[in-house]
Amino acid sequence: MNEQQEKMRGFYRFHARIYEATRWTFLFGRKEVVERLKLPMPNNLHLLEIGCGTGHNLKPLAEQHPNMKFTGIDVAPEMLEISKKMLAKFLNRTRLLELVYGQDLLPTTVEKPQIILISYCLTMVNPGWDDVIRQAAKDLQPGGKIAVVDFHRSRFSWFRRWMQFNHVRMDGQLLPVLEKNFKTVYKKVQPAYFGVWEYFVFVGEKMEVGIYSDHFKAK
Repeated sequence: MNEQQEKMRGFYRFHARIYEATRWTFLFGRKEVVERLKLPMPNNLHLLEIGCGTGHNLKPLAEQHPNMKFTGIDVAPEMLEISKKMLAKFLNRTRLLELVYGQDLLPTTVEKPQIILISYCLTMVNPGWDDVIRQAAKDLQPGGKIAVVDFHRSRFSWFRRWMQFNHVRMDGQLLPVLEKNFKTVYKKVQPAYFGVWEYFVFVGEKMEVGIYSDHFKAK
């Protein structure tokens, strides 16, 4: 675990207690990215969420897909403890792991996912966010999907500095690398708070032909 990851762990040691009460005010697009996954799918798929936090995304997905298996990864044990409570009804088909994705190897008992979800995590992985994207491309099964929602950029330097103080980099760095590593299926960039910043929703496909191609077509 590097210095930045230790800082993130310390950051969430406090913020885990107030996360669900406060993040709805600025983590936009989380509902949409989950809705993009609520589509007809084959049974027994495996979804991996990197930076699963409190289980905010995994819970509605588990409710929607009773035959799907889930793995959630996070670096903050306090967040994972909340996830365990949030997902108590679904722990028979959900694994929660304290790992640094891209550095720590997935246990051999964790099967390769068909879907990877990353929600407001990559902009906090500095350095190493690009390694996470490339590792996700390796870990996905052929034809699998990646769904990402995150901060994009801001034209205001004062806001970028404030976000950097909160361990978030938002220079528009993510989308070009996502588009390089995955075939774009859906992409949207949206302003927030009258254009103070932008966030994006992205769904991409691993660049092999697979059986999941028709499930995420943009509308």
